[in-house]
Amino acid sequence: MTEQAAVTRYARALFDVSLDGGDPQRSERDLDAFHALVDGHETLSRVVHNRAISPVLKKAIVAAILDRTPKTSAVVKRLLLMLAERGRLHLLPALLAAYRERLMEHLGVVRARVTTAEPLDRKRVASITRKLGAATGRQVAIETAVDDDLVGGMVTRIGGTVFDGSLAHHLARLRQRFMTA
Repeated sequence: MTEQAAVTRYARALFDVSLDGGDPQRSERDLDAFHALVDGHETLSRVVHNRAISPVLKKAIVAAILDRTPKTSAVVKRLLLMLAERGRLHLLPALLAAYRERLMEHLGVVRARVTTAEPLDRKRVASITRKLGAATGRQVAIETAVDDDLVGGMVTRIGGTVFDGSLAHHLARLRQRFMTA
């Protein structure tokens, strides 16, 4: 089984069990907290992601961490211990991302990435979020980025669809028209 297939299966299984337990958002928070803890500690991160370190030792380390975090849900604890036991803790970042996608889909939230030439203020982000929500009929979680090459306007990506309203794109199309005419 490829690593991506494993990530997908683990994310689906965690989501299904969390949904049956009634709180898939808590599982996301718990998984994120563990990931942040590991990523925030350089030595721990190296140990957890090093495939040369035995799964038995990794499981002991994860168990010790989880003993000190009693608020972590039982389902997430079981998953983390299983990942450690199977030598798959290195999948944690991808697993968290896959789980978040599944959770967002369940909650009816669509992700959008808006790239502009200049940073957007909160008011403008809120306005764009409302407009995208009205256009998609779903709640929108927006991520912003800045790209000086756009010159002006914006590029919006929702799922696999890209709406390029940048000035750079319009200038490139105009240049191509002149070249073919």
